[in-house]
Amino acid sequence: MPADEYDVIVIGAGPVGENVADRAHATGLSAVVVESELVGGDCSYWACIPSKALLRPVSALADARRVAGAAQAVDGGLNAEAVLARRTSFVSDWQDDGQAAWLDSVAVDLVRGHGRLDGPRRVVVETPDGSSRTLTARHAVAVCTGSRAALPDLPGIVEARPWTSREATSSKEVPRRLAVVGGGAVGVEMATVWQALGAEVTVLVRGDRLLPRMEPFAGELVAGALTEAGASVRTGISVESLERPSPDRPVTLTLSDGGRLEADEVLFATGRAPRTDDIGLETVGCEPGNWLTVDDSCRVKGVHGGWLYAVGDANGRALLTHQGKYQARIAGSAIGARAAGVPLLETDRWGAHAATADHDAVPQVVFTDPEATSVGLTAAEAEDRGLRVRVVDQDMGEVAGAALYADGYRGRARMVVDLDREVIVGLTFVGPGVSELLHSASIAVAGEVPMDRLWHAVPSFPSVSEVWLRLLEGYRG
Repeated sequence: MPADEYDVIVIGAGPVGENVADRAHATGLSAVVVESELVGGDCSYWACIPSKALLRPVSALADARRVAGAAQAVDGGLNAEAVLARRTSFVSDWQDDGQAAWLDSVAVDLVRGHGRLDGPRRVVVETPDGSSRTLTARHAVAVCTGSRAALPDLPGIVEARPWTSREATSSKEVPRRLAVVGGGAVGVEMATVWQALGAEVTVLVRGDRLLPRMEPFAGELVAGALTEAGASVRTGISVESLERPSPDRPVTLTLSDGGRLEADEVLFATGRAPRTDDIGLETVGCEPGNWLTVDDSCRVKGVHGGWLYAVGDANGRALLTHQGKYQARIAGSAIGARAAGVPLLETDRWGAHAATADHDAVPQVVFTDPEATSVGLTAAEAEDRGLRVRVVDQDMGEVAGAALYADGYRGRARMVVDLDREVIVGLTFVGPGVSELLHSASIAVAGEVPMDRLWHAVPSFPSVSEVWLRLLEGYRG
């Protein structure tokens, strides 16, 4: 086989691209990954890993303060320098040698540079030394280019030099005053971190609550905790313009209520946009800059020959790293099967080559204090789908294991049950430590476990997981 011909070409070496290449290679195909930045992508260096490294000391300290006896041993706040140093160690000081070595260990080639499609199954790479290299795929090209922060078109925003999620997770200094624009996962997580590290934080939300894609009580509990910690949370407020006279001066935000807010840094956490605008999509009949529409095997619709795939954030189905990796496992296996001439059951729910969880069982954790987690549908989403549902709520503080976990434990759980099929279609947990409850919830939803069978799944006493028993008791009446 010619040196620059492979069975599969993957554009983007984040966790999604790595998994597509690895799974395709596991089926016996040769694979190459093209990357213009760091192997490991945003998740490893500017998102999931650094944000959780920053958040863990916050929750650890909060947990200690919630338990009598341990609380008396806490005599100070977080050491910002140590927290930031720990974050930097987890991102390997923004060096990707280890992840590049992993690709080599699984026999996947790496080409550094900016890759662009150049017609069917061809990718031209502009390498760092200024030369170009043309790669040809025998079977498939997978677009795994991810997404980037979407900034609104506001007067003065360029001169204001705002933070995005990248700057918020990689800053080496704590700003004295930080304005956070946006109330989604990135906004509330970064507000939690920088408030705990000593910044004066103001959260500005256009809508009426935080975490709008979760059950309403999730945003209410997180907003209450942020306020108790000293942050200011303002809803129904949008930014009209920004002014920053020079890079070393504060930024002034003009707000929709006529007020003004001065901050040393401003973080815009107002959504994501696909990185599909400069990868040659126009050469294969696709519109650049858009999310790519795919089937459940992540194959791009409308491309002649069915050789193009879009996996992870590039397809816009579920902008979460773990969900993108799930899609990558599906897509890599589908590419291998098609290359071998094996028929696929793409349209079968929960089939080996169908990313069904994207529609019905997407899990998410927001690592604030308290944590907010969910999988499946909210009550409102279930009703919008026309399902006949029953909602069961539970105060988690009334669960013995939760009371032992933290004095004065505050949290809430909600279970949404499809009454016609007698299965759970959505679960939400909010409270300290609830992220470890989420996978059991994901299994219940994805497995469509009958309610009568769940009654026989016995939670250990006294653990926080006993909330499952309380929810089931509430359903049975």
